[in-house]
Amino acid sequence: MTVAVTTGLLVAGAVYLFLQREMLRVILGFVLLGHAGNLVLMAAGGTSRRGEPFGTPGDPSQIADPLPQAFVLTAIVIAFSITIFMLVLSVTGTRDDSTTDDEEVSA
Repeated sequence: MTVAVTTGLLVAGAVYLFLQREMLRVILGFVLLGHAGNLVLMAAGGTSRRGEPFGTPGDPSQIADPLPQAFVLTAIVIAFSITIFMLVLSVTGTRDDSTTDDEEVSA
């Protein structure tokens, strides 16, 4: 229940930040959405009702599935690289949000 509420709050914050005009807020919304997705993947692994993914317990049904944890590690790396790419685009981009050409406006 706690993971679901936390995921919901992260998604709500991400949607709020996506609706802003500033590029930095959109990037922060993307980071929040990535964290929410990671929480969903971790919850899918059943770590709350199972033990550690590695080790030698007596009952193999008590071992957590390591695949969602591998997915989360991969998602962290991908989200970090996309975040850096978006930050570079925001720094090198222009400041105006104009979609019209300057020559069209003067004509």
